[in-house]
Amino acid sequence: MRKIALAVALAVTGCGQDAELNKQAQRMAQQYLLVDTHIDVPYRLNEKPADVGMATQGGDFDYPRANRGGLNAPFMSIYIPAEMESDGSARDYADRLIDQVEGLVARHPDKFAIPHSVKEMERQVASGRISLPLGMENGAAIAGDLQNLHHFAERGIRYITLTHSKSNHISDSSYDEQRQWQGLSDFGKQLVKEMNRAGVMVDVSHISDDAFWQVMEISEVPVIASHSSARHFTPGFERNMSDEMIRALANNGGVIMINFGSTFISEASRESRAKIRTATEQYMREQGLDEDSEDVKHFTERLMEEEFVYAELDDVLDHFDHVRELVGVEHIGIGSDYDGVGDSLPTGLKDVSQYPNLIRGLLERDYSEEDVGKILGGNLVRVWRENEAYARAKPQGAPAGTE
Repeated sequence: MRKIALAVALAVTGCGQDAELNKQAQRMAQQYLLVDTHIDVPYRLNEKPADVGMATQGGDFDYPRANRGGLNAPFMSIYIPAEMESDGSARDYADRLIDQVEGLVARHPDKFAIPHSVKEMERQVASGRISLPLGMENGAAIAGDLQNLHHFAERGIRYITLTHSKSNHISDSSYDEQRQWQGLSDFGKQLVKEMNRAGVMVDVSHISDDAFWQVMEISEVPVIASHSSARHFTPGFERNMSDEMIRALANNGGVIMINFGSTFISEASRESRAKIRTATEQYMREQGLDEDSEDVKHFTERLMEEEFVYAELDDVLDHFDHVRELVGVEHIGIGSDYDGVGDSLPTGLKDVSQYPNLIRGLLERDYSEEDVGKILGGNLVRVWRENEAYARAKPQGAPAGTE
């Protein structure tokens, strides 16, 4: 009886601890500035229009869920598909996506605002609105003209991912076997310097390793990896960052924002996705179908449901731990890739309402409240401020943003 009573007492104590941790995580999500540097809402809405100022069916982001999750400043990704470099449509497309975010703000001025500086972002959050800074994913829209950089900076772009899935006129891509520049092009090197002068953060996600090391040599201010994870857990996946790169990023003062996508986090997930891809390609050959076929889509969806291995919250936390062990908490942030990685998000982090799960996990792994506050937004804000300060000291550059 005494053993049973002790077991019950321990269970009750455990439940109490769980409840207290949940309460603490919820409080911190609402209390601390929470910045996520990569959410693909504009592209999602361009493909399938919806009003994310209200509750939506599907997708990973809307206003009610963001409020529940404590999200204050989600960077809206102005994502430009690689093919738009070659057909010349990238600049206009980027402007249209920015117009779309501005339209969302115009429909819901009590809920959203677009900042051009840290101070504007902080004022918007203090007023109870969700601040929507803009990040350009793929510098194709610069189109070889530095005036376009200043045009987009004036429209609110606060970081630029130099390339995406293919090499462009700025940089080689980690996903592209064709390395035409062996890193950055001559224009790309010039662009990095001008981004520093303009107060626009350089984003090293997606670029090749050679391009990363060249950015490290050129940039006079800290840079970010807006949505990357640790290659330590996904050997051979160049899209993630090696330990050496993470150390260099930290030495530069920068921040790696951890991507939540299962295939960024888990090698088992990557292997399952590769098997599904191989099986789909075989099915296409056998049936004489192309990838746009509805039959192929249904076949792939079924395999995803049956075979895909999702990462767990603990897998995501392992990436945070690894970076902490390498360089400390001052160089970690959140770059979820919500609305950008499809149905591949880990259990416990399925949409923007679930940041408290991440916070609780960090607390359970002995991160202090101060540490968690840095990860949630403090580290990114520090880098953003340093970029602004550098730009203000360089009169030939574009303004870092309105104050």
